[in-house]
Amino acid sequence: QVQLVESGGGKVQPGGSLKLSCAASVPPFSLYDMAWYRQVPGKERDLVAVFPWDGKINYADSVKGRFTISRDNPNHTVNLQMNSLQPEDTAVYYCNVKLHTGPPPRDYWGQGTQVTVPS
Repeated sequence: QVQLVESGGGKVQPGGSLKLSCAASVPPFSLYDMAWYRQVPGKERDLVAVFPWDGKINYADSVKGRFTISRDNPNHTVNLQMNSLQPEDTAVYYCNVKLHTGPPPRDYWGQGTQVTVPS
């Protein structure tokens, strides 16, 4: 069983920065992707950034050039540095681990952390 513990988040003025962190307990020697999603009330949970096990990072178009995802494999953590935050970035942010232990991959989620950028 994978457990995810998130930290960071909060309220910041437009143009400000925040950093989210997520620590995962994963089985030894396993392949897994790490990602951040976000969700606003009444809408689907959307991918923000993903750092797969093969290193092929991908970002949502809306955050390219502003957000940076990083991964610390020995400590099984993933971070999301968010710069130039805007009101439209307001959402609950969720850490995600996709564990490739066998088909199909299994998804695990953090508890979510609120990011608020007032207009």
